[in-house]
Amino acid sequence: MDLSLSTETLGDRTVVRVGGEIDVYTAPKLREQLVELVNDGSYHLVVDMERVDFLDSTGLGVLVGGLKRVRAHEGSLRLVCNQERILKIFRITGLTKVFPIHTSVDEAVSATD
Repeated sequence: MDLSLSTETLGDRTVVRVGGEIDVYTAPKLREQLVELVNDGSYHLVVDMERVDFLDSTGLGVLVGGLKRVRAHEGSLRLVCNQERILKIFRITGLTKVFPIHTSVDEAVSATD
């Protein structure tokens, strides 16, 4: 399966909608998108993972790398996910303590840092 990416700006947040699988083969595409957004001055990102079917450790590494990039600019990276199988990965790895995880894009966009 491939990875689909789209972005939109909502207020001061940039929403990255991700679909498909984030794995060793597709993660570089997501990494490139996040790097490009930060380089273009988007420091408050929301990654919408509602349509993500699979996430592996490479994908987690890309998200952590994205978080480090935005934090270097006093930014934020929020995740949107309510799929139990994906949330379980964040719980097992302890990343629920690192990423703010929201149940909807609206909730993530309106959250304060």
